[in-house]
Amino acid sequence: MIYKRMAIEKESPEELGYGNIQYNLAESSVSDLFLKDIHLHIQDLSLCYTDHRGKPELRELIGAGHPNLNSSHVLLTVGAASALFIIATTLLTTQDHLIVMRPNYATNVETPVSIGCDITYLDLEFESGWRPDLDHIEGAIRGNTKLISITNPHNPTGVVLDKKKLESIIEIAERNQVYLLVDETYRDLNLTSPPPLAASLSRNAISVSSVSKAYGLPGIRLGWLITQEEQLMESFLAAKEQIFITNSVLDEEVAYQFLQEKENHSKNIRQHIASNFSIIENWINNEQRLEWVKPGGGVVCFPRVKDATSFEASLFYDNLLNKHGTLVGPGHWFSMPDHYMRIGYAWPTAEQLKKGLESISQCLSRNAG
Repeated sequence: MIYKRMAIEKESPEELGYGNIQYNLAESSVSDLFLKDIHLHIQDLSLCYTDHRGKPELRELIGAGHPNLNSSHVLLTVGAASALFIIATTLLTTQDHLIVMRPNYATNVETPVSIGCDITYLDLEFESGWRPDLDHIEGAIRGNTKLISITNPHNPTGVVLDKKKLESIIEIAERNQVYLLVDETYRDLNLTSPPPLAASLSRNAISVSSVSKAYGLPGIRLGWLITQEEQLMESFLAAKEQIFITNSVLDEEVAYQFLQEKENHSKNIRQHIASNFSIIENWINNEQRLEWVKPGGGVVCFPRVKDATSFEASLFYDNLLNKHGTLVGPGHWFSMPDHYMRIGYAWPTAEQLKKGLESISQCLSRNAG
């Protein structure tokens, strides 16, 4: 494989330096938590090699409440990113074909590109509400198609596939004997009730998630993949063992103790998201130069400048960051034109969000002038 750095990582807040950003609207997660917020009990934790599949109690907790699933169907990984890497490198070779949503979280595209497999992009459109066309998926299937890759809720738009649409895509995968990867890192942040866990609906479906986006714990690097297919799980485990053998026992224990109290922690998180969502919804309804497809879940949205012909993207983003200290995710992070921008509204405080949105409006005015 030949790797190249992704724009979303090269231009990330971590690389730019958080000290250089006053209003960070580029984050795709909720606000980061502190260890003191979790009230851990880890003094008796043995710092040993752990179960290669991950802490059994944590795997059981993740699978609980979902039909057809138990702890044997869950593999703990170093964040969702490594789960996506394991899946792509296990299932795809240069002889295989992938169907993948676009725009998308960059890893879901760039790892298959590095592998060198054939790729058909399921291009989503603003005018269609960023929803996939089932006929397009069906028509893209080839004899060597191995995997269909989607996100739900969708990153970067926040659009949610309902249960019926998800089941229709699963039916396509089953009928054509291909796997369906569903990146579900925002599943617990739907504005309404979340769709069913994809892996619970079919042996052809693979679910991926983590504690990073929805719970504010990206620093512990704990994610997972879920599949009912025993032989596939064995292959995924083999990949994990060759890459990092086991997870950090400390990371697993933090995640376990947090998820045991998930409902208590989630209450404050949801209140913050709802409050900030009302701020951005009110702003965009009054910002006549932008339009969006209102998100149904997650913590990001993907508005676009209405008049793209007069929009000078490089000037806009330069002014936004260097004169206003505000960072958003430009369209090219997601293989889209730069008159689109991803705005993360749940990481900043309400006041930071307001100031950042005001900065966007000011830079749009300057850009038009």
